[in-house]
Amino acid sequence: MYNMSASTSSGHPQRWLILGVICLAQLTVLLDNTVLNVAIPSLTRELHAATSDIQWMINAYSLVQSGLLLTAGSAADRYGRKKMLVAGLALFGTGSLVAGLAGSTGQLIAARAGMGIGGALLMTTTLAVAMQIFTPEEQPKSIAIWSAVNALGFAGGPLIGGFVLNHFWWGAIFLINIPVAVLGTVAVVALVPESKNPRGDRPDLLGALLSTLGMASLVYAIISGPVHGWTSPRVLALAAVAVVVLSLFAWWEGRVAEPMLDLHFFRDRRSTGSVAGVVLLMFGMGGALFLLTQHLQSVLGYGPLEAGLRTAPLALTVVLLNFTGLSAKCSGRLGAPASIALGMVLMSAGLVAIAEVDSGGYAGTLLGLLLIGAGCAVANPAMAHAIMSAIPPERAGVGAGLNGTLAEFGNGLGVAVLGAVLSSSVASGRSLSAGLGAGQLVGAVAVLLGGLLAAVLLRRAERVAA
Repeated sequence: MYNMSASTSSGHPQRWLILGVICLAQLTVLLDNTVLNVAIPSLTRELHAATSDIQWMINAYSLVQSGLLLTAGSAADRYGRKKMLVAGLALFGTGSLVAGLAGSTGQLIAARAGMGIGGALLMTTTLAVAMQIFTPEEQPKSIAIWSAVNALGFAGGPLIGGFVLNHFWWGAIFLINIPVAVLGTVAVVALVPESKNPRGDRPDLLGALLSTLGMASLVYAIISGPVHGWTSPRVLALAAVAVVVLSLFAWWEGRVAEPMLDLHFFRDRRSTGSVAGVVLLMFGMGGALFLLTQHLQSVLGYGPLEAGLRTAPLALTVVLLNFTGLSAKCSGRLGAPASIALGMVLMSAGLVAIAEVDSGGYAGTLLGLLLIGAGCAVANPAMAHAIMSAIPPERAGVGAGLNGTLAEFGNGLGVAVLGAVLSSSVASGRSLSAGLGAGQLVGAVAVLLGGLLAAVLLRRAERVAA
């Protein structure tokens, strides 16, 4: 087993190759978050899927993944991150095979749920392994590359899905995951060192159950709100279950001797600043980008594939700035608080540009995408590094799980709330374009507030530490 203390001296000798392997695994999971959307017409036609079936095909994956992120991170810390990487790839590949060959909606929904389990294991272990194999000096650059892969996954899903569907049947969008999963498994077994918590804490089974049930209920309530109404009995019941169960989770974690999530983490201003920043960042980004796809198709008149291509400048900007190391150099010179503030100001300005600049054409949208991409490249790695740095190294899996959980929560909440802003604007008689612009502006305010709050709290934490 790889000695975790070695990461603080010289790092693993094959660390950059290992980073490439885990980023490949990460990219596969991220692509699957968006690739299904372009296949909805084919699924409706060939599997005779009803609207509720389509919703469950999409939601089964996200619900299982978001509910299990903390538990998956804890399992990786306890049983070994390499083992969980291999298990995640195996589950994801098997689920992809079943999904690609599914002959009914029920089979596809079950396969997507299985893929969600694999996705949770991969999302948590990839970041945790990156923190273990790099020196503290190299961690910001490695996390920047990891973040760039996230952006690439967001942009690549619709493009790859559109290309595959133009040449093959809908099942091929899942079967293309299989060679990647096989290649990733071989590479992980050969290259990735094993690392885990040397203390080997007892598993917090009740904490795992409560966190999974609570987060799944919360995310499902957020997803159901726009469909069934925020005051519907279903949504209110789900929200109540989430509040009660997550409150029980917090109470239990404060009492158990070896908690899955140590609540002392939230007493660190670095932690609270990063938590607030991630949630508000993803709130603004997730919701605003959801509105952007509608703006490109419904207002500017682009087809799904062309709309996907026109969102690519955002991801390409993130990739360029992160892979060249420019964002890491910027963060190194400015420090985490100033980097997060700068990044989120740029992102907020980008959302305003999409809403207000040349709303009748693509120029304002392009400017906004470039600004958002530049802001993402600076703020996201700094935020992820702040969260991971506040977590003890032996708990890196839980830290990655927390980072992923916050991102899922913020993204889902952003889509729900900004979607509600759009609906209320259109219902009040405003045009679709005006409603989309209003939603983008709300997102811009959320991102700006998140950046300023995170920066202030992180700066105060640095002063206390000094």
